[in-house]
Amino acid sequence: MLDSAKDAREFPHTWSVEILKKPPLIAPVLQFIYPHQIAGEEDALARGALQLMVRPASGGTFLATCALGFTDPTMPTGVFACPNPVQMCAVAGGYAYVVDTEQPEHSTHIALKPVVEVRALVAEGLLLFVGFHSIVAWGRNGPVWESARLSWEGIRITSIDGDVLHGMGWNILTDKEVEFSVDLLTGNHEGGGFTPPPGNQKS
Repeated sequence: MLDSAKDAREFPHTWSVEILKKPPLIAPVLQFIYPHQIAGEEDALARGALQLMVRPASGGTFLATCALGFTDPTMPTGVFACPNPVQMCAVAGGYAYVVDTEQPEHSTHIALKPVVEVRALVAEGLLLFVGFHSIVAWGRNGPVWESARLSWEGIRITSIDGDVLHGMGWNILTDKEVEFSVDLLTGNHEGGGFTPPPGNQKS
């Protein structure tokens, strides 16, 4: 997550951002609300919002209002750089939005709800979004892959070895964590704690 310190684990980016504790006294002309109006999210802003003053490399400063996914304080909230230097990822209460800072009307709402962890893999050029059941990888040109289901409930990343991510997923039948590995190039996995119920082999 971005802060005032330089961090080699962060992607280089062309924009700057200020996380606001309260609405600005003088708001910029350009203002955007995320997510865009979609079915089922009509009341999203009622849960609260993360407000950001974003200053892109080109184009005017804009106010981004990012609706909270969940009010649970354990859900992540913050701003992350993306593999594409003009893109910004804002996470608000477990909802993740990738915004083109030079064309802020263009955004993507990451399908995982909630996102419980965001991890930058700079060497691999991937920003990982970790949910309760699966992982989504975002690259310079957008989504790269989404893993199959790795756990009944809860994923824990333990290490990354070259192009392989290692983690643990919970198995409901044994009430134990089971090791899994994910190929960071393809999203294909081995192991994991999820086994479909008998008669339902779809994940």
